[in-house]
Amino acid sequence: MATWTSDELNKIGTAEELRIAGLKPDGTLRKPTIIWVVRVGDGLYVRSVNGRSSGWFRGIQAGHEGRIWAGGVQKDVTFVEIPDPAINEQIDRAYATKYRRYAASIIDSINGPKAGAATLQLLPR
Repeated sequence: MATWTSDELNKIGTAEELRIAGLKPDGTLRKPTIIWVVRVGDGLYVRSVNGRSSGWFRGIQAGHEGRIWAGGVQKDVTFVEIPDPAINEQIDRAYATKYRRYAASIIDSINGPKAGAATLQLLPR
């Protein structure tokens, strides 16, 4: 299994935004969507603020593979759902810290139950 390099973790983890695209059944990429990304330890995580029904999230659920672009890094990834409440609490704190300059309502949305149920870990392929 591939792992993130320290350089990739730093660049992606500190990037303001991340572009994410799932793979279509024919192997081509869907249209990229811009989202927020956080780092917790050696893990990189994203959430759908609109929950599991958002278009990009549904597209990723079809194959659990795709590509990301952030901080000058382009990487093929596998998307893994995160059901563990303990790591989700750490992800909540990471979002609140990294994006604290935004309105509390925005942070509340990304850390709300709908978005929390649509949390994915990014694993390099």
